[in-house]
Amino acid sequence: MHPDLAEPSLCPPAAWRQGRYLLLGAALLLLAGCASGPSKPQPTYKDSRSSLADLPARAPGNPGTANDVLFRAIALVGTPYRWGGNTPDGGFDCSGLVDYIYRNAAGLMLPHSSREMSQLSGAQVRQMNDLISGDLVFFAGSGGISHVGVYVGKGRFVHAPNSGGTVRLDDIDGPYWRDHFAFGKRLLD
Repeated sequence: MHPDLAEPSLCPPAAWRQGRYLLLGAALLLLAGCASGPSKPQPTYKDSRSSLADLPARAPGNPGTANDVLFRAIALVGTPYRWGGNTPDGGFDCSGLVDYIYRNAAGLMLPHSSREMSQLSGAQVRQMNDLISGDLVFFAGSGGISHVGVYVGKGRFVHAPNSGGTVRLDDIDGPYWRDHFAFGKRLLD
């Protein structure tokens, strides 16, 4: 048998663990730029890119905690939606996702309702272009605040949007979200 075609030896456990960490890091980087999209045809990248994508990245006064929040949020992309859910194993609804992220990454216990979260003390951010990484973002319908997510920067936010879906990254200034954006709330300053 040709030496290049020989069966590879098994990786030692330490090399396997190191490889898994590298793959996890690569996956997180890919998730930061990807999101599940609608099933209809999409315009070219330049036309579908968030208009906020070129803003400089901004973090609150405690960037370490903001980074922990962002990594936790992005790592949960793809987790199934479940109404009332608040764990990765059981799935998430929007407020359960946000509470889980902030509880585990920042040590903050949040209410399990987007409406109650919107009433927490903290600076309110009215303009999308004033949001910074880690801000909560709230969306309203005819009955008031009805949805919450975590702004990750560059015009994107992580949220658990609906039954049958999964946690995903979306453009905050996309057609639906732009029209329903109420405000952001800064809890990490």
